[in-house]
Amino acid sequence: MATLNDIGVAAAINILTAFAFFLAFAMLRIQPVNDRVYFPKWYIKGLRSSPSVNGSAFASKFVNLDLRSYTRFLNWMPAALQMPEPELIDHAGLDSAVYLRIYLLGLKIFGPIALIAFTVMIPVNWSNNTLEHSGLTYSDIDKLSISNIPIGSHKFWTHLVLAYGFTFWTCYVLKREYEIVAAMRLHFLASDQRRPDQFTVTSISVTSFIRESSLDLINKVLVRNVPPDPDESVTELVQHFFLVNHPHHYLSHQLVYNANKLSELVNEKKKIQNWLDFYQNKYKRNPSNRPSLKTGFLGLWGNRVDAIDFYTSIVERLSRDICGEREKVSSNTKSIMPAAFVSFKTRWGAAVCAQTQQSRNPTTWLTEWAPEPRDVFWENLAIPFVFLTIRRLIAAIAFFFLTFFFMIPIAIVQSLANIESIEKALPFLKPIIEVKIIKSFIQGFLPGIALKIFLLFLPTILMVMSKFEGFISLSALERRSASRYYFFQFINVFLGSIITGTAFQQLNHFIHQSSSQIPKTIGVSIPMKATFFITYIMVDGWAGVAGEILRLKPLIIYHLKNSFLVKTEKDREEAMDPGTVSFNTGEPQIQLYFLLGLVYAVVTPMLLPFIIVFFALAYVVYRHQIINVYHQEYESAAAFWPDVHVRVVAALIVSQLLLMGLLSTKEASQSTPLLITLPVLTICFHRFCKGRYEPAFARYPLQEAMMKDTLERAKEATLNLKGFLQNAYIHPVFKSADDSDSESESEWERSPALVATKRTSKRFTPMPSKDGGSLLSLDQVNDECLKP
Repeated sequence: MATLNDIGVAAAINILTAFAFFLAFAMLRIQPVNDRVYFPKWYIKGLRSSPSVNGSAFASKFVNLDLRSYTRFLNWMPAALQMPEPELIDHAGLDSAVYLRIYLLGLKIFGPIALIAFTVMIPVNWSNNTLEHSGLTYSDIDKLSISNIPIGSHKFWTHLVLAYGFTFWTCYVLKREYEIVAAMRLHFLASDQRRPDQFTVTSISVTSFIRESSLDLINKVLVRNVPPDPDESVTELVQHFFLVNHPHHYLSHQLVYNANKLSELVNEKKKIQNWLDFYQNKYKRNPSNRPSLKTGFLGLWGNRVDAIDFYTSIVERLSRDICGEREKVSSNTKSIMPAAFVSFKTRWGAAVCAQTQQSRNPTTWLTEWAPEPRDVFWENLAIPFVFLTIRRLIAAIAFFFLTFFFMIPIAIVQSLANIESIEKALPFLKPIIEVKIIKSFIQGFLPGIALKIFLLFLPTILMVMSKFEGFISLSALERRSASRYYFFQFINVFLGSIITGTAFQQLNHFIHQSSSQIPKTIGVSIPMKATFFITYIMVDGWAGVAGEILRLKPLIIYHLKNSFLVKTEKDREEAMDPGTVSFNTGEPQIQLYFLLGLVYAVVTPMLLPFIIVFFALAYVVYRHQIINVYHQEYESAAAFWPDVHVRVVAALIVSQLLLMGLLSTKEASQSTPLLITLPVLTICFHRFCKGRYEPAFARYPLQEAMMKDTLERAKEATLNLKGFLQNAYIHPVFKSADDSDSESESEWERSPALVATKRTSKRFTPMPSKDGGSLLSLDQVNDECLKP
C-alpha cells in the first residue's frame, strides 16, 4: 500500500513532468517554425499569417531571436483566461464554451466541499486509533479516512450530516448550471446565423433503417421510415408527400446516394498522391538520383521499380476507377438510397415537421432533427434497417465481453499497487522490491501509468463499435462512445480497482478470517483505495493534461509533412493538425473525477485537493487550446449537457449507496436508515431538472422559430433560400475539386423537377388545390375537370 512517502514521490515525479511539459511548450510555441502547430485556429480563420522574416537574419525564420520573449514564456496562462465567454462563443462555438464549463462545474462543487471536509471531517477521523488495532494493512493517509472511526461510534453522525450537506450543495450547483446552459443554448440558437440544417429534414425509408432519436440542433429535422411505393421512385415519393402534407412550407429535397465505394477510392487516391508528391519533391532536390522502391510488403522485398512512375500509374488507374464509379452511382438506381434531405421555406415549418406525427401509421414517416452538413457521417446512411438491428446486438455483446475481460489488466495494476500484501503471500519477491526508491516508484507512480497505458486504445475501440452500430452523425457517434466509455470506467477502473485492489491489499487477512467477516473487511478497505486513485489522478490529470498542451505528436507530423510533402501554401495549411475537443474521451474522463470526488468526499477527503488541482489546471490548458488550437468539426449547441448532468447525478447516487453500505458494516444502525432518503431526493431532483430544462435540448419552441423567421423576412425580403440550400447536403466526394467535372457536379446539385404522380394504388392521396385552401383528392380533381 502506498504510504505518504510513496505519494510524495509520485507527486514529485508528476509535478516535475508537468513542469517540464509546460516549459517545453513555452519555448516551442514562440519559435516561428512552430507557429502553425500551436496557433492553427487563427490560420484557419485567416487572422494570422506566417511570421515575417528579417532579411538580415535568416535564422529568425526558424528561431525566435527576441530574448525578451523568453522572459515572458508563461504569459499564455493569463492570456487564456482573458477572453470573455461571449467572445469565446463567437470565436470557438457554444460546444467549446460549454465544454469548459464542465471544469468550472467541478471547481464549484468540490471547492466548498473540500474546505468543509478539511475543517470538520478530517479532525474527526484523525482523533481515533481504530486501524492500529485492526490488523489490516493501512497507511498514514488511511488514518484520515472513515476507516479510522470505531465500529458503532456516534461520530458517524458527522459523516451523515455532511453527506446531506454535500448532496444539497451538488444539486444546487447542478441546477444552476443546467439553467445557465439551457439559457445559453436558446440565446445561441436565437442569435445564430442562417445554416442549411435550419430548413432541412432527412427522409429515410422503412426498408433502410431506424435511427437513434438524437437531436443535434433544435432546428435540424430527420424524417425516417418512408414507406416504399411500387409506382414511384424515391424522389417522386418524397416530393409528393411533402407537397401534399406541407404545401406551404416544403421547398426542396436532395437524395442520398450510396457512395461508400467511391469515397474509399477518393481517399485511397489522396494517400497515393501524397506518396507521389513525396518522391517528386525528393527527385527535385536531387535530380541525379531518381528514387526507386520495392513493390513487396512495406517495401522490404519484391521487384525494384521507379517510384515516380509506379505511383503515377496507380494515380491514373484510381482516377479511371473514380470516374467509372461515379458514373455507376449516377446511372444505377440501386445506388439511390431510400433517403433524402428535405428542406423547408421556414424554420417554423421544419420545426412542425420534426416534432409532429406525419402519418396515420406511427411507424412510418418518423421525423426528428437532421444533422448539420458537417455533422453527417455519410458512410452509415447506406446501412439497411435489418443489418442495423443485428449490428447493435453484436456491438452490445462485444462491449459486454470487452468490459468483462478487462478485469484481468485491472487486477495486474492493483497487484502493483499492493506490494506489501504480495510480499506476505510471495516472500521470495521481497529482496527485489524492498529497495526504498524502487518500492516508492512502483507503488506511487507505476500503477497509475500502467492503467493509463491499458486505457490508451479503448476510445478507438469504442468509436469503432459506435460506427458499426450505424449512427448517422459525428455528434451521435461521440455521445454514444462517451456513454460506453463512462460505463466502462465505472465498472473496471472504479469498481474493478476497488474489488481487486481490496482482495490483493487484504490478502493475508482474508486467508485467516471467517467468511462472515469478509464483507466488513471490504467495507473498511474501500476507503483505503483512495491512495491508488490519488496516484492515477496525478498521472492522468496532472501530467496528462500538461502533455496535451505540448502537442508532441502533431508537432512531429507537421514538420515531417512540411519537409517532404509541402509544395504550396495550401499544402502547408493541410499539413496543420488542429485537432478538436474529443468529447468521446474527454467528458467520460472528467466524469470519473466527479465520481471519485463525490464518493470519497465523505469517505477519504484527502483525495479532494488532487481533484481540484486537476480541474483548475485542465480549465486553463483546454481554454488555451480551444482559443488557439482546436477547430471544431461540428456545432451541436451544447446538446451533450443533459448527458453531463445525468452522469454527475448518477455519481452522486453511487456515492450515497456506497456510503450506506459502508456504514452498515460499521454497525451505525441509527444513521444508516436516514441515508435511504438521499437517493430518493436525488432522483426527484433529477426528474425535476429533466422536465424543466431538458426540453430546451430536445425541442425547438415554435415561438422562437416564428420570431426568427419573421425577423429574417423583414431584413432579407428577397432572400433566395433555395439557392442557399441547393448544395448543402451533397456527399463530400461529389464536391471534390480534383475528381469531378462540371457536368457530373451539376447533376448532383440539380434539384428534382415537379413530376406528376404515378400511384394508381393511392388514387385518393390529397393534393393541394389551386387557391391553397382545402385539399382535394385526385378523383375529385378529375370530377371537377369533367364538369361543364
